Amino acid sequence: MLLMLAVIIAGAVSAPWISRLAGGRGAFALVAVPVVALLLLGRMASGEAAEVLEAYTWVPGLDVAAAFRLDGLSLLMASLVLGIGVFIVAYAAKYLEGDERQPRFMATLLLFMAAMLGLVLADDVILLFIFWELTSLTSYLLIGFDHTQAKARQAALQGLVVTVAGGLCLLVGLIMFGEMAGSYRLSEWVLQGEMLISQPTSGWALLMVVLGCVTKSAQFPFHFWLPNAMAAPTPVSAYLHSATMVKAGVFLLARLYPTLGAHPGWQWLVPLGAFTAVFAAFMAFRSDEMKKVLAYTTVMALGTLTLLIGMGEAQAAVGFLLAHALYKGALFMLAGVITHETGAKALSGVGGMRRHLPWTWGAALFAAASAAGVMPWVGVIAKELLLESALGHGVWVVVAAVVSAGIVGGMLFTVALRPFIGAPRAPRAPEAIHEAGPWLLAGPVALAGLGLLLGLVPGLADQVLVPAARALGAVDPAALALWHGVNHAFVASLGSLAIAALVWWLWPRTLRWMGTAGWDRFGPERAYDASLGALGAVAVGVTAKLQSGLLRRYVAITLLSTIVLLLSTLLLRGDAVVWPQFSATISVPIVLAAGVLVLAVLAIRLVDALSVALILGAVGFGVSLLYLWFSAPDLAITQVMIETLTTILLVLILFRLPRMRRLSSPSQRMADMVLAIFGGGIVSLVLWQVMAAPSPVSISEWLIARSMPEGHGRNIVNVILVDFRALDTLGEIVVLALAAMGGYALLKSPPNTGERES
Repeated sequence: MLLMLAVIIAGAVSAPWISRLAGGRGAFALVAVPVVALLLLGRMASGEAAEVLEAYTWVPGLDVAAAFRLDGLSLLMASLVLGIGVFIVAYAAKYLEGDERQPRFMATLLLFMAAMLGLVLADDVILLFIFWELTSLTSYLLIGFDHTQAKARQAALQGLVVTVAGGLCLLVGLIMFGEMAGSYRLSEWVLQGEMLISQPTSGWALLMVVLGCVTKSAQFPFHFWLPNAMAAPTPVSAYLHSATMVKAGVFLLARLYPTLGAHPGWQWLVPLGAFTAVFAAFMAFRSDEMKKVLAYTTVMALGTLTLLIGMGEAQAAVGFLLAHALYKGALFMLAGVITHETGAKALSGVGGMRRHLPWTWGAALFAAASAAGVMPWVGVIAKELLLESALGHGVWVVVAAVVSAGIVGGMLFTVALRPFIGAPRAPRAPEAIHEAGPWLLAGPVALAGLGLLLGLVPGLADQVLVPAARALGAVDPAALALWHGVNHAFVASLGSLAIAALVWWLWPRTLRWMGTAGWDRFGPERAYDASLGALGAVAVGVTAKLQSGLLRRYVAITLLSTIVLLLSTLLLRGDAVVWPQFSATISVPIVLAAGVLVLAVLAIRLVDALSVALILGAVGFGVSLLYLWFSAPDLAITQVMIETLTTILLVLILFRLPRMRRLSSPSQRMADMVLAIFGGGIVSLVLWQVMAAPSPVSISEWLIARSMPEGHGRNIVNVILVDFRALDTLGEIVVLALAAMGGYALLKSPPNTGERES
């Protein structure tokens, strides 16, 4: 599994160079990347084991491992990610051919594929969260690909804000469950389901996880980011909606169902999914833009999947997921073909193209037939599984399923038929319109044809759906069949087809009224816009107050914040020593400290800048003597180096500055003095708490014991600096290097010939 990820990541890294080969046609060679990964997946799935686990030590101290898990559910999702990914990469190579931004796009697309594959294979929840957020980041780059357009930038930001906010909630919930279970492995949580559900905080943890999932999978009221993401190029829309990012949320819900499905709060997914499905179907009905219609029908499908997972209908959920991935991927790519060839984005703006685009029309009809649940496509199997599941959970669930399926079926037939029937009309001249090439049509034709094949031979679909249903807890899932006779589900399916026919007839007659009814004046998206606007206004106001351009004010705000935080922490601690006890014995450290204090006060009283710089250097050297007295020669040497360098730099700077002036009033200087005294006092009090606390166990023996076996060095000091404190040492090196460059720049700069106060 790690090798599959490595192959795709290597392809993403090398994509910019490969894309530029052969005059920009090298992007077509990138199709080999998901093909190789798919072959590796097939090799792993061909074994007899029902579940394959791989784990690599990552952060052992935190019990975090790069752990992967391949079972029926992850096999289904990984097959869709890679299988549809093959066609998407081929489609994108042709769709963006000649575009100078194509190399960047192909690299981001492959990185997104790797993130999604890692997400569905991850067993460790921390690893899953990393891939989860990586999908949000890469989708942000893909949605905002045309960053010169304000609409694309706004849509990308909206998707990022909503999904990342949900991702933070998800992280909280996963950590809470991980602490309850004593493990961060999803495969181990299954065995502790009853214990996790019985915990008093399990409800809050479940709420956090569900928030993360429903924001990712665009459930109401977080649905609005997904239709707006249609600002992305068509390959992105097709990939996001068919097999990848939007399915991540429902995938994680499905993954957690065997563990948390018995929790009372889990049942709230049923009304949430049902309402989302009906609401999204209505929004699709009132839309005219092809990609918007397809986007809202995707939201409907995600609501349906949430409904099925909430009801615990494993086989219906995985069947619907597979059917939706096939027909929706095909329809999105076909919508891109129609726009690419005719220039039309709205359904009402194109028609009569059946003679110009015959292959496109045929593939669209096949995909729409599967979506509507027409015999003998696989969609009818998925729809009847949905309706049969709904029949066992109340009348209102059946009504929601039938109505939403009917409206969506009618709208997808509208997408498949309206551009091709009637008198020819399109933004471009009919003689300039011709059928797309094989690179653009291979994906939609293959996916639409596969929908028909799986309907005629449902045993092929059983190869992946039955193991996936078992991974969700189905004890003995029945084999799929195209015909079960005339039963309640069949009658309900006929009802949905009747609604689809009615929608087909009503849509052109109600479109103008539906589009001007003012529905968009209210809703969650307006709340999002208002919240973002309010946040921006607050940020502008706070920035105007804080960013005054005065360094004195910046230092004062920072110091005051530090005082408040430290003092509140000390007061909240019941065992804090508020007033330290000092020894009356006069000693060398006290004399040195008194000398440092005198020099500091003298620096305050002086007005000559050069004298102040020299006195401050003397203060630093006095502090180094204190370090030396307390047996810290390394700190003393560091302090001497820093003070020497700082003093030299200050002197060099002062010679190039204009004459100094007093810019503050006496009252301001008095306030600064009070603030400085309080700041120094609070820091001293915190240091006293450290000194008064029990001495920690010495780490000397730990360092000596591990210096050779873990650091491979006999010089313990070197091992500490290079291995155990590597980042700290690197930071010190960077600081010294920057200081050296600054000093060199000052030495090489011409002197200021202006007047200077001596």
